[in-house]
Amino acid sequence: NPMNSGNPMIKNVKWLPLFLILAACQPKPPEREALQVLSGGITHAFQVEIADDEQERETGLMNRDKLPTGQGMLFLFPDARERAFWMKNTHIPLDIIYISKSGEVISIQKNTMPMNETPLHSFGPAAAVLEINGGQADALGIKPGDRITHRFFEGKGPMPQ
Repeated sequence: NPMNSGNPMIKNVKWLPLFLILAACQPKPPEREALQVLSGGITHAFQVEIADDEQERETGLMNRDKLPTGQGMLFLFPDARERAFWMKNTHIPLDIIYISKSGEVISIQKNTMPMNETPLHSFGPAAAVLEINGGQADALGIKPGDRITHRFFEGKGPMPQ
């Protein structure tokens, strides 16, 4: 069209709808919340994604190639009971930390093997599970009996579904 061939603004406008569609299709980055692990008099801070409904808990950290240091995922459940997680479709080794309703670490499945479908049990009633990079629990000295602080254990925020 000769009318708009000399105006670069008009040429670029035709790409705007495509750009807006592509931008809208990009997954938004997950929201994270602060969580602390109190271990041996030291507080370890993490930023965690929250998995508090059936679909989020089912997906978890599957199909991810990395988990930045200091980040993790906190799985919240409406009840406390024996739990078992597995590593199906999970590409990175994780430490799986099972937590009581009051925020006490019950048990830890350390440095789990990626892609393994063997159930990894809590060995006690867990109301929440924290997944962090494999090896971090040992590196930070996190152990059963340590305390987790987060709004969930303080009874703040909505109940998981």
